[in-house]
Amino acid sequence: MKTVQIKNLVLGSGRPKVAVPITGKSLEEIAEQAQTIAQQKPDMVEWRIDFFKDVMDKLILQAGAQKLRKILGETALLVTFRTQAEGGELALDDDGYFKLIHEVIQEKIGDAVDLERYHDEGKIKELVGAAHENEIIIIMSNHDFEKTPSKQEIIERLSSMVALGADIAKIAVMPNSNGDVLTLLQATKEAAEKLSKPLITMSMGNLGKVSRISGEVFGSALTFASVTQASAPGQIELAHLRQELEDLKLS
Repeated sequence: MKTVQIKNLVLGSGRPKVAVPITGKSLEEIAEQAQTIAQQKPDMVEWRIDFFKDVMDKLILQAGAQKLRKILGETALLVTFRTQAEGGELALDDDGYFKLIHEVIQEKIGDAVDLERYHDEGKIKELVGAAHENEIIIIMSNHDFEKTPSKQEIIERLSSMVALGADIAKIAVMPNSNGDVLTLLQATKEAAEKLSKPLITMSMGNLGKVSRISGEVFGSALTFASVTQASAPGQIELAHLRQELEDLKLS
């Protein structure tokens, strides 16, 4: 598997790296969460800008990014607007979504940007190109909060992300049985063997927690933990997750 570097962070080798979300609604909440998270020294911070009440104000968004840069220093920053259709906080039509992501890229709000897979493919390719011109990493993603697709469907979705130019392909699915968790893990193993880009995969909720700690075995390069507030069901508290990853390390 090829590796991808985001600032000083290398994804795709060794143990899964750990990202922690910031979900503040105001600049004050964002700064407060960032200070607390920075003390814990995660590998990456994900700024979930769909939680931010002023996300559509370009100048205030830039001010938030500047605050985060000062607090987080050299920690890699992933910027994510999660649409409501994929479990996010704010409704935004496709035009608004693409406009916002384009601004995030052009203004270099983060070191990496999350780009949802299932939008217009032509516009997705344009944003991937713009990100790469600005030396920003694209994590392309898909989330299913209802079910776990078949193994083949999961592999096909991840493969399509790589084909569209993603630097890292991500999928999160909801298990309705322990068999669903096995499906996600088997799909991760096979996709990691097949694809040339790092993967991020997870089975959500309590049933899927094992997938958040087993990435080194099956081929998932990044996992998400909570410090102040979880951004998805099943996230494990950072200190516990670190110990579990250490206990399960292969090397």
